[in-house]
Amino acid sequence: MRNRTERHARGTRWKIALSGLLAGAALSGAASLPVVSGTAAAVEAAEEEYRRGPDPTAATLQAEQGPFAYTTVTVPDQRTFDGGTIYYPTDTSQGTFGAITIAPGYTAFQNSIAWYGRTLASHGFVVFTIDVESTYFNQPNARGEQLLDALDYLTERSTVRDRVDPDRLAVAGHSMGGGGALRASYLRPELQAAIPLTPYHTWKSWSNTTVPTLIIGAENDTVTEVDRHAERFYASHGADELAYLELNDGTHTTPNRFNATIAEYTVAWLKLYVDNDTRYEQFLCPAPQPSTAIEEYRSTNCAA
Repeated sequence: MRNRTERHARGTRWKIALSGLLAGAALSGAASLPVVSGTAAAVEAAEEEYRRGPDPTAATLQAEQGPFAYTTVTVPDQRTFDGGTIYYPTDTSQGTFGAITIAPGYTAFQNSIAWYGRTLASHGFVVFTIDVESTYFNQPNARGEQLLDALDYLTERSTVRDRVDPDRLAVAGHSMGGGGALRASYLRPELQAAIPLTPYHTWKSWSNTTVPTLIIGAENDTVTEVDRHAERFYASHGADELAYLELNDGTHTTPNRFNATIAEYTVAWLKLYVDNDTRYEQFLCPAPQPSTAIEEYRSTNCAA
């Protein structure tokens, strides 16, 4: 796993804070040791700033309901996507939350991804599950653009925009929606995370994509076979922070219903890369071993 300074240096606000710290030290003629000490303090402060909720355990991450109460708001049809449902924590005492938009797969509607809204909101995220303009004709690229349009709606025009941190955003999706998440992260490299679930896309190389990405495949997927899709996306991806999780005995539709393994690693990934919350590193490194739940796990950040 990358060290704290390297990872936080990816964030815009951390870069601003660090440049200000170094500039101030240079102007004051401070010695190098206080600068290093101040940098470490700034990193620690950045970590603490976005922590939401109690200390995690494997049991809490694998549960369908997390520690936050949440509510929903229905979004009507919009000009560039077909509306959806926003799930958001009711707690207003901990500041703003990171946010994620999620797109369904081919022929599917938002009800097929609704459990992500419920589970992720209960772990301290604002989640927007969307319907795409055409369940049949919208290919992955169109779904990716709609994911980004939905993020813009969420942060700029939604009734919960004051609860969202616009600098901490992510995308996810199932099947063609997963291909859409890859496309969205290619188009908007300032995103903090992407999670394609049994993804489909005709593009097989994502070497120019740098957003931290967790790709989830399924061993028995006969629709988007992992050797033709998920594994190739992982092998070609350009992100420094990258992981591939293959579900043991999983199928293409496994992500359409609550799954404790998907929940655990999705929440951990989002907490680490959207919230900068290092309490969740322990669930990603050391890399999990094959088990009744996991067929295979690969990561650029930690050894198997």
